[in-house]
Amino acid sequence: MAGDPYKELGVARGASAAEIKSAYRKLAKQLHPDSNPGDKAAEERFKRVTAAFDILGDAEKKAKFDRGEIDADGREQFRGFSGRPGGSPFGQGGGGRGAFEDVDLEEIFGGMFGGGARAGGGRGFASKGQDVRATLEISLEDSISGATRRIQFSDGRMLDVAIPKGAGDGQVIRLKGQGAPGRGGPAGDALIELRIAKHPVFTRDGADLTMDQPVALYDAVLGGKAPVRTPEGTVMMTVPAGSSSGKILRLKGRGAFQNGKRGDLLAKLMIVLPEGDERLKRLAEAARDEGPIKPFRD
Repeated sequence: MAGDPYKELGVARGASAAEIKSAYRKLAKQLHPDSNPGDKAAEERFKRVTAAFDILGDAEKKAKFDRGEIDADGREQFRGFSGRPGGSPFGQGGGGRGAFEDVDLEEIFGGMFGGGARAGGGRGFASKGQDVRATLEISLEDSISGATRRIQFSDGRMLDVAIPKGAGDGQVIRLKGQGAPGRGGPAGDALIELRIAKHPVFTRDGADLTMDQPVALYDAVLGGKAPVRTPEGTVMMTVPAGSSSGKILRLKGRGAFQNGKRGDLLAKLMIVLPEGDERLKRLAEAARDEGPIKPFRD
């Protein structure tokens, strides 16, 4: 709810139309959003000052306010049986012409905002449209290699979003001019927050990825090469001789991205025994007969 319009403009109750207009011109230039980008407090004060001028800048509304027939928001104080509410601070309010109908706002602002202040018909000020926000879920592979994915907004619009290589979880992509339309000004932007979906193979730990890597028993004992799946395809990894299950091998620079830096891929070895291998069974029996193997040291 708006405050006392006289206090908002800093004028006395007996102020003339010229004094009211002068006070508004000074405050509007000082508080206009184009002069205070990103300043929410200035934007809110600008709205209150404009609402105050909407009342005091119109002779009929000013008289009604002074008589207590409408409040500072332009709403009628006594609605009787009709129940008709007043208008918004920027609309027609309690009746009569809008405050901007008889005021040349281009004269007030002197073109300082590039034609953003316009007169007539209650069109008000040119303003940029609001930004819209949305979340887009992408795959781990898309975040690493880049891709183009389509997103649909609540209003039915569909846009293709270019996912940059090395995108991180929570990263925001700004699409210029794809937000809500402005009032005589440019449209807002679309802010797309990226969320990396859970992967069936890899587990993310910051920028690092972990995975279980099956390895043949013979390669674990004798050493060898094992094919390893990475987000960008399969590579061959060297398995050292005498590797046990649970041993972790690190593939540098094959992980995910975080804060622009790429992590590693950590492959946890899981030894796989061959099925129905009688030779392996006989070797194991002979080794057991020679003496028990202690998996842990005393």
